[in-house]
Amino acid sequence: MTVGTTRVARVAGAVLTTALVVAGAAACKGGEGGGQGTGATAAASTPPQTFGTGGYRGLRLSMTKDEALASGALEPSPVSLLNGCTDYAYKGGPAPDPVRMAAETEAGAKADKAMARINEIRAKRTAPPTLAPGASAEDLLKQSERLLEQIQQETVFRQEISGLEKDVDLLGPAVKNRDQAFLATGRANFGTEGLRRLVAPAGARTAEGVGAGSTEEELKRAYEGKDLKPAEDGGYELPAEGGNGGPDWFYEFTMTEGRVAGLALVRHNTYCS
Repeated sequence: MTVGTTRVARVAGAVLTTALVVAGAAACKGGEGGGQGTGATAAASTPPQTFGTGGYRGLRLSMTKDEALASGALEPSPVSLLNGCTDYAYKGGPAPDPVRMAAETEAGAKADKAMARINEIRAKRTAPPTLAPGASAEDLLKQSERLLEQIQQETVFRQEISGLEKDVDLLGPAVKNRDQAFLATGRANFGTEGLRRLVAPAGARTAEGVGAGSTEEELKRAYEGKDLKPAEDGGYELPAEGGNGGPDWFYEFTMTEGRVAGLALVRHNTYCS
């Protein structure tokens, strides 16, 4: 399991930006022939397709990374290697950004080193000393001395861990920067078990017509009675029924200012590396 997973999970999928809402709203107005307002990229100008469990742009949720690359639906070079996962842009999407990717590599290396040290510290912790029944006063004194040493050592450990956690937290901004770079064009994210996150471009819509720019009311109306639930990041989550993905797949709707800001299909219980 990759380092900082819990902390990164709070950020991943929760990038809320007005720019994407505007792009999505423009795509709605453009209808099936549209894509206007989503940017001058080939991926954004492609006529909208249904974004769902049946697949998207030739990709199936059950695909491995090699199968997805062989399909021709993705650009061949990774656009992110953050936290052990590999991301690719859709065909015609943005080229790899060496500056951003170098920053991701640096953040990941610092986080890995910090987590390794945190785990070492945790392994050194011991249980508080105990006294056997009928212990002497001398034994009690020795136990008090050992307990004091342990408290002092724990204080040192806590201070060191506090500093190390700052390096682990560097992954959060790196995730945010990666997600912002593909808000309009989308991306495909692969881990150890194949495709684990499929992020929709701004103009994509579910079969019910929901996508970037849809209001919260429209979202709730479209999935009334279908187990749409609030997510921890302020968005919504919906089980992705049918298709070829399996039971661990969910729709993820990120929200900002009462509108859908992002749409993704996410596979739970999978890891990057």
